[in-house]
Amino acid sequence: MNLDDLEHFKKIDKQNMLAEIDGMPNQLQQAWELGLNQPLPHFKDIHHIVIAAMGDSAVAAELVTASVFSNLTLPVTLHRDYALPAFAKEKNTLVICISHSGNTEETLDAFDSAVKNNCNIFLITTGGELAKRAAEKNIPIWKFNHTGKANAGLAYPFAFLFALFFRLDIIPDPAQDMEETFMMMKRSQQHFRADVVASHNPAKRYAGQLVGRWVTFVGAGTLAPIARRWKMQINQLAKAGASFESIPEANHNALSATLNPNETLNAHTMTLFLRAPSDHPRNRLRSDLMRQAFLLEGMNTDFVDARGKSALANIWTLILFGDYMAYYLAMAYGTDPSNEDTVVNFKRSLG
Repeated sequence: MNLDDLEHFKKIDKQNMLAEIDGMPNQLQQAWELGLNQPLPHFKDIHHIVIAAMGDSAVAAELVTASVFSNLTLPVTLHRDYALPAFAKEKNTLVICISHSGNTEETLDAFDSAVKNNCNIFLITTGGELAKRAAEKNIPIWKFNHTGKANAGLAYPFAFLFALFFRLDIIPDPAQDMEETFMMMKRSQQHFRADVVASHNPAKRYAGQLVGRWVTFVGAGTLAPIARRWKMQINQLAKAGASFESIPEANHNALSATLNPNETLNAHTMTLFLRAPSDHPRNRLRSDLMRQAFLLEGMNTDFVDARGKSALANIWTLILFGDYMAYYLAMAYGTDPSNEDTVVNFKRSLG
């Protein structure tokens, strides 16, 4: 396993996923600027927002709501399923449907339910069936152009939804935090890029530790959705097993797993704790104590610290790190990170 062999990378990475990851800081900045300049619909007397999304679009929504949780002036519900909850009806509910392709089955079904329930509706997508139905019913839509995989276009739904919340005046102006985020992502990236050798590249080193292991990512508060994102990227890019836990919830159940450790299994597992300056002090203590308990039972653990002062910078520096790490793990396994045959075949079997 040579994670410094860039020519070998090119043979494996047939659709150049690496370029997508390299472009993430600029993608986020461009998407934010686009979101600030899209035509803004006029919504009156909105009492509740429901976001219908799946996969990476849902993660984008979860990241937004987590990062602004303490500042939200309206209740926001993230819906990962068909249909809609019974309370989502009439014009005081705004249903935001997000789908990269515009063809996500569950999100299309939620859209139809929102139409039937006479909700206010807003769409974020590249096009597809969702855009077609929106045009037929004159429903407002913000479209973005991204021809790559959905997991490589996370910045668009995130930035568009963040801009929408700001322009609807349900969160404070995030301009200063956004500027710090762009700067910190570009600064951090200097350590993660493929041309940085493994001995000086933490993303490569962590990827090396994960080879042959089932990894669990643990995050608290605003970092919990990032733990999910890292899990998803390990699944999607490296085609490897992973799971995630959130603190403080994990302290009420997952911690009990240390009572009956399995030395054989422990040798093939790793738990990575995500940390950030924006962590609640009690959650940081919980995270440190949970890691200590795992260490005492001989379980493999480590931690990764976010960079930046704001929660937004913490989130996106970790997302960038996780994407590079998952990519290098794919390279270590000799796996094309853009291959989606398993998911495509599953969707075909659904009919």
